[in-house]
Amino acid sequence: MHRDYLKTLTFLALHLIVGFSVAYAFTGSLALAGGIALVEPLVNAVVFFFHERAWQKKERPALLDVVLHRHGAEGRSQPV
Repeated sequence: MHRDYLKTLTFLALHLIVGFSVAYAFTGSLALAGGIALVEPLVNAVVFFFHERAWQKKERPALLDVVLHRHGAEGRSQPV
């Protein structure tokens, strides 16, 4: 379990560094880049929660069908 925590923390650090670097490259502002680097993972955490809930449902959500290009393909043996 210790390895899982360490892996999570190192991924978080990489995510924050990349987010900060990209935001700084686009804005040139340390304050704005720092804000973006902190807010973006929080928003992603909320999005991930709902993404997981959608995948746990027995029926796929309609948006997932569109993303997977499965709209209107039920009952067909080959994609159109």
